[in-house]
Amino acid sequence: MVLSAGSPRAMAGGIFGAAPPMPDWVRQAAKQTLPTYPKSTKAVVLMEDTTYTVGSNGQAVEHVRRVVKILRPQGREYGYPIVYFDKDSKVLSMHVWSIDAAGHEYSLKDSEIIEIGHPGEGGELYDDAKMKVADPPGRDPGGIIAYEYEEREHPYVAEANWVFQDELPRLNQQFTLILPAGYSYNTTWANHAKLDAADLEGKGYRWGMTNVAGIDLEDVPLSPSAASLSGRMTVHYSGPGLAQPQDGTWQGVGLWYEGLSRDRMQPNADITAKAQALVAGKTDFYDQAEVLGEFVQKQIRYFVIEMGIGGDQPHFASDIYKGRYGDCKDKATLLGAMLSSVGLHSDIVLVDSQRGTVNPENPSRWGNHAIAAIEVPAGYQSPKLHSLVTTKAGKRYLIFDPTWSDTPFGQIEDNLQGSYGLIVEGKASELVQIPVVDPNFNTIRRTATFALATDGTLKGQVVDRRFGDIASTRRRELASSDGHKQQQYMDRTVSHDLAAASLTDLKFENVDALDKDLTTSFQLTAAHFATATGPLLMVRPRVFGDYAPNADRKARTVPIDMGTAMQATDSFDIELPEGYAVDELPDPIQQDFGFASYESKTVLNGRVLHYTRTYTVRQVEVPAEKYGEVQKLASVIASDEDSRAVLKRAH
Repeated sequence: MVLSAGSPRAMAGGIFGAAPPMPDWVRQAAKQTLPTYPKSTKAVVLMEDTTYTVGSNGQAVEHVRRVVKILRPQGREYGYPIVYFDKDSKVLSMHVWSIDAAGHEYSLKDSEIIEIGHPGEGGELYDDAKMKVADPPGRDPGGIIAYEYEEREHPYVAEANWVFQDELPRLNQQFTLILPAGYSYNTTWANHAKLDAADLEGKGYRWGMTNVAGIDLEDVPLSPSAASLSGRMTVHYSGPGLAQPQDGTWQGVGLWYEGLSRDRMQPNADITAKAQALVAGKTDFYDQAEVLGEFVQKQIRYFVIEMGIGGDQPHFASDIYKGRYGDCKDKATLLGAMLSSVGLHSDIVLVDSQRGTVNPENPSRWGNHAIAAIEVPAGYQSPKLHSLVTTKAGKRYLIFDPTWSDTPFGQIEDNLQGSYGLIVEGKASELVQIPVVDPNFNTIRRTATFALATDGTLKGQVVDRRFGDIASTRRRELASSDGHKQQQYMDRTVSHDLAAASLTDLKFENVDALDKDLTTSFQLTAAHFATATGPLLMVRPRVFGDYAPNADRKARTVPIDMGTAMQATDSFDIELPEGYAVDELPDPIQQDFGFASYESKTVLNGRVLHYTRTYTVRQVEVPAEKYGEVQKLASVIASDEDSRAVLKRAH
C-alpha cells in the first residue's frame, strides 16, 4: 500500500507508481454532510455509480465506483472491497483507496488485491465463483473505503439488476445503461415505484436516487428476510442478433430457462428401469409420485458442481443418476426424468430459499433455488396433496422440493410457503404462489400423565408426536446423533422450562419415516416443580413447551413472519399430592386473531389437574399494521404459560 501525496505521512512512506492516485470523486464523496442516522447504523454508502454497457455481440461491461464510510466498529465488515467473477467473466481492472479517521489517504497496489475462491462450502463440491478482495487500512469508525472496478460479463440472459437498497443507507447512487443502436429496453421493479430514466441523448439512460434508507432488521423480532424488502430494478433488453432477448415478463424468463433445462430432463434406459422398478405394483398417482420423489429426496446426495452457466443450467439427468448426486436444479431435473419414464409429467419451479424474495412485480432470474411441480392428472383427488396449485390454464400441480430431505412428500417446507415460484413450461410458464400448508398437517401433539409429590417433585410419562415440516429440526438432530447426543439434545429441550429435570427411558420412533409421526417418549422427573408458600402449593399446569411469539413493544413498519403454519396441542394430567385440594385455578383463555388462535383450560377431574391448550398459526406472513394483535397474542400465551394453580392443605 502507498500513501498519496496529499497525506502528511506520504513523505515518510514513499510513493510507488504502481498504485493509482486518490481520485477527486473519492474526496468529494467523503466531504458530504451526513443526515442523522440511528445510532445502530454501522456504515453508510456515500456514493455508488454503476454503468452497464451492452456490446453488439451481447457481452456487457459493468463499471462501478463505490465509497463507504464506516460509522461504528461493527461496520468494519463493510470495508472489504469485493468483486465476484467466474470463468465466463473477467475483472478488467480494480483499484482501492481509503482515508482513515485522521485524514490520511491510502492507495493500494495491484499486488495488495488478492484473488480467492470458496470450493467445498455449503454442500459445494466445486464452484468456479471467485472474488477479488482487498483489506485496506482505515477500516475503523470515521474511515472511508473506496473502490472502482470494471468487469466484462457474458450475460446468460438479457437482463441487468440494480440493487439500490440493502442493509446500509445510501446517500447518492445512480445506474446508467448504454445499449447498442437498434436495442430497446424495459424495466421491472421490486419494492419500489417505477422511476423513469433520464435520456442522455444517445449516450444512454440514467436512474438516480438519494437518501435511500437501509434495511435494519438486527433487533426486529419475527422479521422477514432483508431480500424480501430490498429495492431493486431489473433492466430487460433486446436487439438485433441477441440470442436471449428479454421482454420483461415471467413468460420470457420461463422461455429462457426452458431452453437451458428441457433437454436435460430426458430419461435414459437406466433411469427408466429404476423408475419402473420403484413403481412396480403401484397404480395410484400419489403412490407412484411419492416413491419416485422420496428416491430423489433421500438417495441423491446434495452436492454442487457449478462452472459458468452451470450455476443456472442443470446437468443431464443421466449424469445425475449415474453419480447419485446433484444440486437443487439437478434433483428437480432427475425427478422429472423419472416421472416422465412412467407416464407422469413435472416442471422445474424457480424460487428463492427466502420467502418474499421473488417479487411478482419484478419478472427476472432473481432467485437461488429450484424445486419441482408435479402435474396431477385431471379429476384425481387425494387428501394427501397438501401443496397444490392451479394454473390459469386449469392444470393442477403438486409443489415438492426434492432437496429438502426432512419434509414429507405432499408438503413443502415452511420457508417456501407463501412464496412465489415460476413454473417453467415454455410459453405456458407461469408465476404461482406456493400454498401455505393447512395447520392440521404440520403438528405437535403432546400428552403427559404426572403425579405431584408433597415436596414439589413431579414425575410422569411424556409422549411427543410431530408430523410435517415442523418435525424436521428434531429429525435432523436425532438422525445425526448417537444415543448420548440424543439424550443431551432432549435434556436441553426440556431444561428451558424445567431447571431441575431428568429424562429416562428415552425412546424414538419413525425418525426416518417422513409419512409417519416422529414420536418421542420418556419418563420425566422434575424436582422443585411446585413451590410451597406456607400452607399453599403453587403449581404450573403448563409443565413444559413454549409457544409465545417473540414480540417486542416497539412500533412496526415491516411485515411479521410467523415462521410456519402449524397446530400444537398439549394435554397434561397432574395427580394432586395427598392432603391437598385446589384453592384456585387459572382462568380459561380463548383468543382468535384470524392469522392465529390460542385457547387453554385447566379443570379438576377428581384429584387430577387437567390442562389442555391448542395453538394454531394459519398465516406465515402478517401485515405490519396487525403487530398490535401479534403483541397481544404473545402476551396472552406468555401469561397462560406462566399461570399457576393454587393448592391448599386439606383440613
